[in-house]
Amino acid sequence: MHIAVLTHNYPRFSGDFSGSFVAALSEELARQGQRVSVLAPWDAAYRPTPDASAPPGQSSNRVELQLWRYAPRDAWHRLGYMRTMEADVRMRGETYWLAPMFFAAGAAAALRWCRQHRPDVIHAHWLLPNGFFGAVASRALGIPLVVSIPGSDALVAGQNPLFRAMARFTLQQAGLVTANSHALADVAVQQLGADPARFDLIIYGVDPAALRPDPSGVAEQRAAWSVPADALLLLAVGRMVYKKGFDVLLRALAILKQHALPPSPPPIHLALVGDGDLWQEWQTMARELGLENCVHWLGRVPFDQMGQVYNAADALVMPSVTRPADGLNVCVLDAMACAKPVIGTDAAGNELVIQDGVNGWIVPEQDPHALAAAILRLASLPPAQRAALGAASRELIETQFGWPHLARRYLEHFRRLARLGNGDR
Repeated sequence: MHIAVLTHNYPRFSGDFSGSFVAALSEELARQGQRVSVLAPWDAAYRPTPDASAPPGQSSNRVELQLWRYAPRDAWHRLGYMRTMEADVRMRGETYWLAPMFFAAGAAAALRWCRQHRPDVIHAHWLLPNGFFGAVASRALGIPLVVSIPGSDALVAGQNPLFRAMARFTLQQAGLVTANSHALADVAVQQLGADPARFDLIIYGVDPAALRPDPSGVAEQRAAWSVPADALLLLAVGRMVYKKGFDVLLRALAILKQHALPPSPPPIHLALVGDGDLWQEWQTMARELGLENCVHWLGRVPFDQMGQVYNAADALVMPSVTRPADGLNVCVLDAMACAKPVIGTDAAGNELVIQDGVNGWIVPEQDPHALAAAILRLASLPPAQRAALGAASRELIETQFGWPHLARRYLEHFRRLARLGNGDR
């Protein structure tokens, strides 16, 4: 089967986070014997791979990467690759004057490429812009379309009447729409008119062979961050934007700091990985809360170095908030693959993979007191019980949430749509 993947985020160089989950799914589909072609906008940051015969960004599994341009000058290629949104709640100003070129060129590139290569199915990640590009090609050529909604695209689709119309056209054309949280599915159905019969909740997963428990270098890594050897090290990973809820996590740590803890729990430290629009604001907040000595700001860590970061931590905290609706964050699966317990809120799809009391706990979103109580509960457990929670996380990855299992679910849908044809869903 030939699968055309449309995306505006894809790894441009070794260690790039941008679209890493799109690349991971594409590579797994290729490992399972499918031909996969990725279409993405050109970006100046693309670098050649070690295989000189491969185009920039091509994976080791021979995923074919096709780059298309949308502006007459290199310096004007500034959309996509996690740069389009400001704090993930509004589009940056320059987006509005670049968007017409981007949408026109993207739709034309998808149509031209699909007409030439005739893939069996089009898989568009993000409702806008790529879902629209795919819908144009699907309508013109009769190729089945699948659209996956990771998060911010649901917000963008409601920004103005034109975007809503484009999103509705896309959802009407799609034979399958996937989302990685109930909240995103609700936005698509209730606000954009998607057919709930065409939905399936499929999360973005993790490669259990690439991320796994590994204690080597952990003590040295923690020492490099000035984390005491006896501390409980929490990890939070993501862009510094409102929907990640890291401000709630900082308030939870401040609550724990202000109240006398029982004598048994270890000191609690937090490592934050990521950057973004709220980086300075949240660092200021941490200082004002008196957390300078227990919060470690690691900034952006290359993707290929994250395994050691996950393994150095004792648990992951994902305090997502519905501001706006979001999907399950891939870092939750990554930490689970490294056998870590996870504390998450009841937002952004966390409940799809965190089994309360089995591999972690679910707490109400935007509730720092509940989050602080869950952190204290984890800190109070004997190490063996924390390890058991982590082992349950790893088992869930190996049996349900690794890319091999999730890719097979996608393939079942792709084959069904290819058999039915786009006109008979």
